[in-house]
Amino acid sequence: MATLGDIGVSAAINIFSAFIFFVVFAILRLQPFNDRVYFPKWYLKGLRTDPTSSGAVSKFVNLDYRSYLRFLNWMPDALRMPEPELIDHAGLDSAVYLRIYLTGVKIFVPIAFLVWAILVPVNFTNSTLELASKIANVTSSDIDKFSISNVPLRSQRFWGHVLVAYAITFWACYVLLKEYEKVALMRLQFLASEKRSPNQFTVLVRNVPPDPDESVSELVEHFFLVNHPNHYLTHQVVYNANKLATLVKKKKKLQNWLVYYNNKYSRDPSKRPFMKTGFLGLWGNRVDAIDHHGSEIEKLSKEIAAEREKVANDPKSIMPAAFVSFKTRWGAAVCAQTQQSRDPTIWLTDWAPEPRDVYWENLAIPYVSLTVRKLIIGVAFFFLTFFFMIPIAFVQSLASLEGMEKAAPFLKPVVEKKFIKSVIQGFLPGIVLKLFLIFLPTILMIMSKFEGFISLSSLERRSASRYYLFNFVNVFLGSIIAGSAFEQLDSFIHQSPSEIPKTIGVAIPMKATFFITYIMVDGWAGIAGEILMLKPLIIYHLKNFFLVKTEKDREEAMDPGSLGFNTGEPRIQFYFLLGFVYATVTPAILPFIIIFFGLAYVVFRHQIINVYNQEYESAAAFWPDVHGRILTALVISQVLLMGLLSTKKAALSTPFLIALPVLTIWFHMFCKGRFESAFVKYPLQVCQKLQLAKLSIVSNNCMHIDRNLPAFSSSLQQSAFKPFPEVNELW
Repeated sequence: MATLGDIGVSAAINIFSAFIFFVVFAILRLQPFNDRVYFPKWYLKGLRTDPTSSGAVSKFVNLDYRSYLRFLNWMPDALRMPEPELIDHAGLDSAVYLRIYLTGVKIFVPIAFLVWAILVPVNFTNSTLELASKIANVTSSDIDKFSISNVPLRSQRFWGHVLVAYAITFWACYVLLKEYEKVALMRLQFLASEKRSPNQFTVLVRNVPPDPDESVSELVEHFFLVNHPNHYLTHQVVYNANKLATLVKKKKKLQNWLVYYNNKYSRDPSKRPFMKTGFLGLWGNRVDAIDHHGSEIEKLSKEIAAEREKVANDPKSIMPAAFVSFKTRWGAAVCAQTQQSRDPTIWLTDWAPEPRDVYWENLAIPYVSLTVRKLIIGVAFFFLTFFFMIPIAFVQSLASLEGMEKAAPFLKPVVEKKFIKSVIQGFLPGIVLKLFLIFLPTILMIMSKFEGFISLSSLERRSASRYYLFNFVNVFLGSIIAGSAFEQLDSFIHQSPSEIPKTIGVAIPMKATFFITYIMVDGWAGIAGEILMLKPLIIYHLKNFFLVKTEKDREEAMDPGSLGFNTGEPRIQFYFLLGFVYATVTPAILPFIIIFFGLAYVVFRHQIINVYNQEYESAAAFWPDVHGRILTALVISQVLLMGLLSTKKAALSTPFLIALPVLTIWFHMFCKGRFESAFVKYPLQVCQKLQLAKLSIVSNNCMHIDRNLPAFSSSLQQSAFKPFPEVNELW
């Protein structure tokens, strides 16, 4: 078991690592040749250009010593942008995502003051663990004296834990209520803003039934002219255009080469550029590069036109799905939020995701197939979660060497040196656990795609929910159960079965030391490493050196990335879970969690402002999931506290905790009924008010839709099975 010394070694390693990451980042970001790596968002927006310099050295290295004196200015700069400006700059999703970190700070800072003022003295002023180590051979460390394990059985001091649990619940619910109310208002204001988007007037229709007398396009038009005669505007069916997409991509590549050779010729007009037509230009006929690429592009343009005509007229290329646009938001809201047919498996309507958010591969999946897919993925996820217990048990064996030494004395010489033992117990388990979890997000995303969701945002939300469940079962419960067995191995072997629950009850708080080391690895050094962006930095310079030929290539070489909701949000939720569970059990963990929330807020605010370029905008549709998982963590902490107090034989105080889960679940149902509709539906009243407010320019509004719809339809007419960004060339 990790001692205070081991935790100190781990803290020193991780603080030093974080400091090095920040210093290296501060230096690298000042260098002109790294400007596109650390400020790509501004380049993509066209608001920043490459730094200009007169000297050869200053083109790559910043020689202004004064800028190095202000190398930590990025922190206040990240906090300076107000939230409304941040929403305009990065979108509502990014702004609300940052509020999750702020919610953690708002909840846990007051809780930390409370538990350190009340529970730490209550726990520390006992000698239960000291006696247990002598009598029952129970393993513990100095930090466990701050935990509930140090309170004797049947003690009246448990009333303090009960009262603090009530205070934590009420405070957390109050903060969550205010945040839910604020985010719901932000979402409605964002959707009702003046910046009208065609997808606000568009509905996605799936499972269009086959008709022997009409094509899919004719059937969709006929259906909506009959059922929505006053509001239907136009529609666009979904095509499977794999070959067309490949041709367009090839044309884009040739156009980029043509730009490169034209630029080369403009620099030296006396010499025409030549190339060989063979593999990689190594052999073949020697031809004029500009003329050759021009003729190849002309041929491809004809092929694209022919393929486009073929796709438009081939019934096999038309999917049973369409995007239907309406004249008003009100008409779109009525269609998206109502059942269109007596058969609930056909004419399925949902709000159309924005073009960037559509996951085209799943648009044509039959309704019946969705149920089968969900069943298959549910079974697969169960086995994935179950078998991952094996590496979790291995990690816990690293975190509890004292217990292993008692059962296997031959290991003792390996870990005799104090520093090595401190590193193994205080640092290695957290690193090994992170390594085991590296490929998990990719696996979960593949499972979500197979399940049949139609938008990237819904894919990420489902993947995030599974990641959270996985973390709870394996990383949290698995670490506690496996760790308890390893640490109290001697007690498990030599005591009667009736005494085992008592041993587990004492041992659960002791896993706080493992989670503290994990927080420092993942939440301190890991967050600091995020801002360094080492992988994008290396990849950009490799591409820039070997592959970049034109300015377009240079833009594509930038890898700004995105928030990655499917991995980032479950990570945050795990800290909420640890904070709620250990607030009343081992309060010493809370300062480590608060540092994570504060540090992550600053780092990710900087990344959102300067780096990340979101793939889509869902208008904070994920907040109900965030709210629900925080409350789930709160209920879990209450249930575990009841179980822990029952093993401590606190018969008088334990029953008073039963009301807490009931109250928390009631609060969740209240918030669900009060606010969730704002995230799944669009109020008709709001739609009507927007329409009436602009009644004087209704005709202009319709023209506005008509002008924007072709661009929107152009995006929507991507291949349903092979999407790519160059959509305007398709149609």
